[in-house]
Order: sequence, then structure tokens, then C-alpha cells
Amino acid sequence: MKLLLSAHALDLWGPRIEAAVPEGAIGFVTAEDALAAGAPCDADIAFMTREVTGASTKNSPTPELQGFQQVLRNAPRLKWLQIHPAGADRPIYAELRGRGVKVTTASGATATTVAHSTLGAMIALNRRFPLLADAQRRHAWEPRLGERSPRDLKDQHAVIVGLGPIGRALAGLLKMLGLRVTGVRRTEAPVEPCDRTIAYEGLAGVLPTADWLILCCPASAQTRGIANAAAFAAMPRGSYVVNVARGEVAVEADIVAALQSGQLAGAYLDVFEREPLDPASPLWDLPNVILSPHTASHSQGQNEAIFEIFLENLARFRSGDPLRNDVDALA
Repeated sequence: MKLLLSAHALDLWGPRIEAAVPEGAIGFVTAEDALAAGAPCDADIAFMTREVTGASTKNSPTPELQGFQQVLRNAPRLKWLQIHPAGADRPIYAELRGRGVKVTTASGATATTVAHSTLGAMIALNRRFPLLADAQRRHAWEPRLGERSPRDLKDQHAVIVGLGPIGRALAGLLKMLGLRVTGVRRTEAPVEPCDRTIAYEGLAGVLPTADWLILCCPASAQTRGIANAAAFAAMPRGSYVVNVARGEVAVEADIVAALQSGQLAGAYLDVFEREPLDPASPLWDLPNVILSPHTASHSQGQNEAIFEIFLENLARFRSGDPLRNDVDALA
């Protein structure tokens, strides 16, 4: 069996991959060598690791990513591709699935990190740290007193759209802080630790009491543009929006308008309709807004967690068992 991966990944993990299978059961081909050869690649399986896509955005792919994708398209024997993100929304993944290639994600590997990033941003917004930081830069003594005082997080209502590993992890953290949590997913089947679970179709009914609209869902026909002007208008004035899902899930211009009008008191945005975010976007300069460059999941231990999922799936692939995080099985 031949595994396609980057030269960096081979150097980093090659010995551990060989140790995980019987001697002689696996061989390697690097994307760099396959691209240079220009011939069809004989890989049976592939592992697209973070350094291949790390510097790319969805609108600006790097030469490394373009080269790896070219090799994948020229690998007629390919049966399975393991990727490092939790979502599989790049066009190449649908293209490969159309050829019958199994595509598996690393969903779950970064759930804790994204939940921690989200929780940190929510506390910072609620305690108005961005406004305090701005006052600090201006050497201005501006206590948050009276009507400017932050509301207590306890007893606020968080609506979490998407109850995969990230949404469930965040729900548990928010419950510990005393928030009321409503989860939104494809069905109304209860999901712990949410107080209530509703289907996507019921979102409008809970927005009038939502202090936080938190987007953790995949981009799909059902979720694209789900956070829009109508949704923000339905929420209480002074509420917040968080997007750690995909940029397509929220209408960026509507977020800007709601922030500028004061309908939204603040936002934490890790993903955008176009990435990188246009330097001319008004989001950069709006008060009480926290922006991060699609890095909510990043941590020093992330790559190891993703590699462990690959090793688990490698064992499953060799034994013929269902693969973890199979995109087609989850669709």
C-alpha cells in the first residue's frame, strides 16, 4: 500500500507510521516527488497535513496546496484521503468523493481548542476588554460604571448553531458559567449538555431571547447565510454574534450594519466570506469586535491530535472497518 504525503510529514511521522503497521505493509511517495515526476501517482491513500494548507486561504491557495491537489487528481488508484480540518468544503474534496475516494476529516481533534478560543472571546467581549484595550492605547482612564457596566454572564442565553464536537464542548463550558444553552442542529433530538435542542427550522423562534448567537456549524445549503439581517433584528438589542464555523454561514455586510447600528454590541469572528479579510473592511476598526485570522483551532498540540486520528483511520482502512469522520457517512 502506497501513502501520499508531503516531504515534511514524511520526515516528521514516517517512522511512526511504519511502526503502526506490519513490516513492509506500507510505502511512501511525497507530493513533491510525484509532482516533479509528472506521471500518474500510484498512491492508494493520502494524508494532507496542515503545512500543505496552512498558509492558504480559501481564496488564495498556495503553490504547495495547488501542487498537492494536482497530484491527487493524477492518482487513479487513490481510495482514501485523510485531511486535517474538521470541515471538508474545498472543491477538491467533493471532486474526489465523486470519483469514489473516501474523504475523512479530523473533526474532534480541535474541538477543545476552538471551544476555549470562543469562551475566551465571549468573556473578553462581555467584560468589554476590547474597549478597555482601546482606552489603554489612548492613555484614557474610562471606568465601566453605571450603564456602561458589563452584564453578568450568568443567566444569559446562548444559542449554539451546530452541535458537533465544537458545539458540544462549548455548551459544556457555558453551562458551567451559568448560561442557558439552546442547541440548533438538523433534528430536535436532545443533545447534552444543552438545556434544549431545536432543528434549524426553529432558529427564528429562539432568537428574540438570544444574548449570543454562536455559529459552529458546517457550511451547507441549510446553513449558508443563516446569520443575516433578519436574524440580528430578531435578537435583543445589545446581543452578540460569534462565528467559528465558515464565513459563508454569516452575511458579513449584515454583521457590519448591525454592529454599526448598535443592534449587535460586539462580535468574535474567526472566519470570513473572503480570506484573508480585505484590509479595507470596516470590521477591522469597529469597537468591541475581536477578529482572528482563521486560527481559533490552532495550538501546539493540534498536529499530534490530528495524526492520532490518521493512525486510527489507517488501522480501520487496513481492516476494512468504517472510517472515523467519513464525510459521506456524516452527510
